[in-house]
Amino acid sequence: MSEQDADAFPAAGVTTGFLARRLGVSPTTLRSWDRRYGLGPAARADGRHRRWSPDDIAMVFEMCRLTAAGIPPAEAARAAKERAGAGAADAGTAGTDAAGPVPGSVSGLVRGAVPVPLDGRPAARASRSPSGLPLGDVRQECRGLARAAVRLDAAGVQEQLTSAVRTYGLVVAWEEILAPVLRAVGRKWQSAGDRYLEVEHLLSWHISATLRHAYVHAAAAPRRPGIPPVLLACLPDEQHTLPLEALGAALAERGVPTIVLGGAVPAEALTDAMRRVGPGAAVLWSQTRSTADMPLARRLAVTRWGVRGARTHSAVLLSGPGWGRAQGPGLLRPRGLHEALRMLGTRDS
Repeated sequence: MSEQDADAFPAAGVTTGFLARRLGVSPTTLRSWDRRYGLGPAARADGRHRRWSPDDIAMVFEMCRLTAAGIPPAEAARAAKERAGAGAADAGTAGTDAAGPVPGSVSGLVRGAVPVPLDGRPAARASRSPSGLPLGDVRQECRGLARAAVRLDAAGVQEQLTSAVRTYGLVVAWEEILAPVLRAVGRKWQSAGDRYLEVEHLLSWHISATLRHAYVHAAAAPRRPGIPPVLLACLPDEQHTLPLEALGAALAERGVPTIVLGGAVPAEALTDAMRRVGPGAAVLWSQTRSTADMPLARRLAVTRWGVRGARTHSAVLLSGPGWGRAQGPGLLRPRGLHEALRMLGTRDS
């Protein structure tokens, strides 16, 4: 639902249940916002039933947009009410002067998504997100992304992801925003049964779409000459591909060609690919110990390829928590995306 859609609602208003379904929030949330912040319908039909007018709906939509951007609910509510009041008096002028929003004013939060610190990195703040996800001490944008995901607000999730990558770059966005929320959703799903499975699927789909878009955009640029490809693959029985997609997109941004084989690659196919491609390095992802296969990793590390008399082998990176502290000759153990890029000898684009 977009903000302009509010004008499409009947002037007589809609019920709380109808509005909750359109916004992707629960009726309890709407009632709580009314009780705590005064974000309720201006009039009630027959003095009893709550009917939300187009103006009321626009105000609540703004509340959803701001909380999805990571702004605390109390601040978001003040901003939404201020904007609604400004729209009635003189749209677009509240809290601004000729040069733009007054520094520190609530209206400044309405016109921009999240204030960007001077160092260009997301501001770290302890999470008090009402999303129900075990976020811990995370970046402000994590809370907004988590709220949008729990509401199953697909448009809000995509807006948050696009903004994070555009503002902070793919590597910082992945390590400090996307991955923490993914881990929190995974922990919640494990502790709550199947209740949050739909949240994980929605978030994973949009993160994958964002990473692949970044890869396609970067891959269209000229390649750095003389750079061998990097082979990216999940081990047999391993289906978690998003970390490899993030690494593939980051490598593409740096002009490094990649060959992404995806999830659950059979051992024989991995060995054949190493010999056929002759990659500069192979990155093997394992999410859990049950999929970490050290004998396979050692075999790939000594697999030789190339023409007779000039045969060589590839560096093998063991990526993912499933490997634990595994190590061995020819095996590298990066602890994150930044470290994997450093081990692969890349430079910033």
